[in-house]
Formats: sequence, structure tokens, C-alpha cells
Amino acid sequence: MLAATLLALAAAVLHAGWNLWVKQSHDRWIALWGQMTCAGIMCAALLVALGGANNIAWWPLAASSTIHLFYVVLLARAYNLGDFSVTYPIARGTGALVAAIGGILFLSDHLSVLMFIGIGIAVVGILLLAGPADNSHVIAALMVSVTIGAYSVVDSYGSRQMGGNLYPLLLFMGSGITMSTYGLATGRRHDMAIALASTWKRFCVAGIASVATYWMVLIAVQKAPVGYVTALRESSVVIVALVGTRYLGERDMKRRVFAACIVVAGLGVLIAGR
Repeated sequence: MLAATLLALAAAVLHAGWNLWVKQSHDRWIALWGQMTCAGIMCAALLVALGGANNIAWWPLAASSTIHLFYVVLLARAYNLGDFSVTYPIARGTGALVAAIGGILFLSDHLSVLMFIGIGIAVVGILLLAGPADNSHVIAALMVSVTIGAYSVVDSYGSRQMGGNLYPLLLFMGSGITMSTYGLATGRRHDMAIALASTWKRFCVAGIASVATYWMVLIAVQKAPVGYVTALRESSVVIVALVGTRYLGERDMKRRVFAACIVVAGLGVLIAGR
């Protein structure tokens, strides 16, 4: 359990970092596409070096690659609409709740009463951290949260079938393909080519961070319930609250930092309940 906890917390730091980079990008969809494409290429090379994969979980990979496409499109839209310290907490916090419920319904995960209380406290803190927002903010972030919960459950199943080492490699390859296909189909070929030629180094760094984040989480969910791991990973909202208000100059720092402390308290209860 200690290993799963440390992996989830490390993933939270990396996740907040690459999301900050996306938020600061001029074209957020292109940033996400470049990141995922470079991640897919690196994963393909690593998979070849490891000798390929056997017993491939085809349907979870296909389903998750498709869900990730919706996730990226919706995430880019959410970041276009509002503050980093608003959209991110709503999306990630509600996504944790969706993932926890999905784990119980579809993966036979068990969460104790105390763990449910911890998740509830964390979600309350996350919603308080988000604060008042216009409807477009909330709707976009909630739509992102549905995709987060969906791919968390699907990927937990797939990684348990294949093992946590190879599944994420295939997942990023598949996600890169679906996103590139979508970009070409929507007429963004020129933008994609220019961005890849001029920003490939940043894409690669962000891609490495993204792969490392997801790999850590997929290994962690093999050692603990998906709801526990997903909720713990959402400690990244604390980082985002501080970065958004201090570094990006977003408003309501005191309220959002106070709410972040509630999130930490909820995560503490969650861990104690295990």
C-alpha cells in the first residue's frame, strides 16, 4: 500500500506540471496532440526494445484510446473557458468520484465506510476550491470528469489483464493514433506540422511526463482499489490551487488554499480508512 501511495502522489506532481504547460499554451488542443503523439512514438520505440507484447487487451485499449480522444478535446475546451484553478479541480475531483463508483460497479473493488467519508470530504474541498463559476466552466469540467472516470475504470481493467508495464505503452500509441486521425479529419494538418517542427522538444518533455504519470497510476491500481488511487492522485489540485493563484495570478487565493487543505484532510481520512 505504501508503494501505491507514493506512486499516486508522484503522479499528482507530474500531472499538475504538464497540465500547467497545456494551460499556458496558445493552442491547447495542439499542445495536447503534440504531447500525446510524441508519447506514442516513444512508447512504440520502447515496446520494440522490450520485445513486443503478448496477450494484448484489445478491447480495453480500443475503448480507452477513444475515450482519451474525447478527454483531450473536452480538456482543451475547458482550459479555453476558465481559470486553471477552477476547471482542473472540478474535472479531477469529480472524476475521482466517478472512478470510485465505476470500480465498485465493474471491477469488484471494495471501499470501506471511512474511505467513502474521505472521498466525500475531498470532493467537498475540491468543489469549494473550484468556487463560483459560470455554467460553461462547470459543464465543460464535468464533461471532462466523466471521461476521466471512464478511462480510469477501463484502464484499471486492462492493466490488470496485461500487467502495468506494457499496457500504458500500447495505450499511448493508440491514443496518439486516434488523436492524429481526428486532427487530420478536422483539417488541422498544417497546424500540426508547424507545431511539431517548431515545438517537438517541449512535446517530448511533456510526453515523457504524461507517460510517467499514467504508468505510475496504472501500477498503483494493481496494488490498491482504483477509487483509492484515483482520489489520492487528485492531491494535484492542491498544487494547482497554489500555482494558479500565485504563479498565474488567478483570484481568491485564500479561499482556494483553504479548500485545498480540506482536500488534504479528506485524503488523509481516505488513507486511514484503508
